[in-house]
Amino acid sequence: MPVMDLPFDRPGRFWRGNLHTHSDESDGALAPAEVARRYQEAGYDFLAITDHFRAEYGFPLTDTRPLRTTDFTTLLGAELHAPRTEAGPKWHIVAVGLPLDFAPPEPDETGPQLARRARDAGAFIGMAHPSASLLTAADAESLDAAHAVEVYNALADRELRGDSWHLTDVLLNRGHRLNAYAADDAHFQPQDPPGCVAWVQVRAQTLEPELLLAALKAGHYYSSTGPELHDIRLDDGTITVRCSPARKILITGGAPGLQVREGDALTEASFPVTMFGQGFCRVTVEDASGGRAWSNPIHLSPHTSTTVAA
Repeated sequence: MPVMDLPFDRPGRFWRGNLHTHSDESDGALAPAEVARRYQEAGYDFLAITDHFRAEYGFPLTDTRPLRTTDFTTLLGAELHAPRTEAGPKWHIVAVGLPLDFAPPEPDETGPQLARRARDAGAFIGMAHPSASLLTAADAESLDAAHAVEVYNALADRELRGDSWHLTDVLLNRGHRLNAYAADDAHFQPQDPPGCVAWVQVRAQTLEPELLLAALKAGHYYSSTGPELHDIRLDDGTITVRCSPARKILITGGAPGLQVREGDALTEASFPVTMFGQGFCRVTVEDASGGRAWSNPIHLSPHTSTTVAA
């Protein structure tokens, strides 16, 4: 994603949504309408219910179009499965923006092949909870249809495997152009964490599903479990971040180490990016309660001078 494609100066506004959720069409506890109601009441603008696209559930592609209103919409999707990864019998692949007639996997179709078919059908493809699935770098590199990695999964955090940034940074350092998103993976089962705790903020002119999907594919969003990113600008080798009050603002990327500012109620910080060379960097903001917001990777190039504003 070139620097000028950061979302903050693009037309429109940010819309809050969740890209990975389940209903009782597969192994969730609640009906789709109740899932949507909970997200809407929590202040979300859109939701993708991604039920498990498996034979035991009848390969559901949950039709949430009747749940759309003038101020809340849905994206159609599913969590796709096919054999196999190095550590597990099945892939877990988030596909948002699928057509309702998307065909079940063929008996000999692999995970990477299924993901390519879903992307060809128009979907945004996410590598679901790689840390929880114990994906290896070889697994991840084979999933060449992916647009993004699910770098935070709230359900997987229950087993302390919610964060998948390490694998993402390895892939980025190997030259893979991937974005990153946070999601709930909410099932609303009694033993699960509550939903509505991790989301994306997608920049688009309106709440039309087609515009949201295009923005996701283009990387015009950031992810959060609390803080807001207001502005990121890169000018003459310095990156400046403006955000909601935070206790930590940091820049990490394709080199060991970091640039960090810590304090009380920080709302702005600037850092040099020379340590990352011509690779990539990314922004993380942490608030007083431990919530975090993450930018997508920012790919650097010589003599770059670009300003982006909210």
